[in-house]
Amino acid sequence: MKLPNKDAVYVIAEAGVNHNGERELAFELVDLAASAGADAVKFQTFDARKLASASAPKALYQQETTDAAESQLAMLQKLELPRAWHADLQSHAKARGIEFISTAFDSDSLDFLCSLDIPFFKVPSGELTNGPLLWQFARTGKPLILSTGMATLSEVEQGLAIVAHALSNEREPADMDQVWRCWSDEEARSRLTGHVTLLHCTSQYPTPMAEVNLRAMDTLQQAFGLDVGYSDHTEGLLVPVAAVARGATVIEKHFTLDRSMPGPDHKASLEPAELAEMVLQIRALEKALGKPGKSPQPSEWDTRKAARQQVVAAREIAAGERISRADLTTARCGGGLPATALWQRVGVIASRGYRAGEIIE
Repeated sequence: MKLPNKDAVYVIAEAGVNHNGERELAFELVDLAASAGADAVKFQTFDARKLASASAPKALYQQETTDAAESQLAMLQKLELPRAWHADLQSHAKARGIEFISTAFDSDSLDFLCSLDIPFFKVPSGELTNGPLLWQFARTGKPLILSTGMATLSEVEQGLAIVAHALSNEREPADMDQVWRCWSDEEARSRLTGHVTLLHCTSQYPTPMAEVNLRAMDTLQQAFGLDVGYSDHTEGLLVPVAAVARGATVIEKHFTLDRSMPGPDHKASLEPAELAEMVLQIRALEKALGKPGKSPQPSEWDTRKAARQQVVAAREIAAGERISRADLTTARCGGGLPATALWQRVGVIASRGYRAGEIIE
């Protein structure tokens, strides 16, 4: 995905399903994301009946944060984002200077989001191995962000192979053999560069620190040569900021109005002030990362002049005397020969007399 500013981290404030099915809360989340300085606010678009069967169990974290006796389908039905809200939310986000984004979990929802001209699509971790839906995501032609929670490296490669096939072919593959044949084509693989960003992710809410494994970001970048980012489910701000220091170009973080609200994702989300602080720290870190070149910074030049030592006489030296090593030392003078020039002055005949501590020309 090509970012507006290649040196800036793209921050996605993940509202997800934290609107709890309440229209006013959904709009308030847009306002909070914009006020925090995020680049985009992201929701989730799905038809609960197409996403989960009546017998689908909840994840353990969902059982702990919602009614354990309730089915996953029943929970999701209460968290659907009505299609009628989308255009209004998008217009409101635009007015607030922030991108409106939503993730689709089924084909019909994806078609609907395409009608809204969403600038790019985020493929959730659970759909990385959903070949047919992933292929349809890629066929939209929109830049893609692929989240890789729960995935092995081979599953990430498979997902990228499916995307590469979709970018190179108008018809769905008949089988995975066709996908892998396409993957062996260097030109097909090259279409991913600048078009796909991979997000390292751990799909646990909240994620224990011992399971963050930020070094996997390096593995993804080295394996596929694509931009990488991080989708965070830890508590607090440390890990997403650390991910930026490690090279993340995109950060996605859940947020909520209040962590104590009912619902599956609130507990692992940032509250408004924390979201704003995370963005502030990321922007400060961007400045601190600077450029890769090593050179004196503008503010250092005065200090450089004051702090560097120059060659001076260690004791009185008479004119015409051959200068010995014992005759020379260094001190801060604000000017004169650099300390590294001391050795080449040894053995030179003094052109004039020097007092102890005087600068050697």
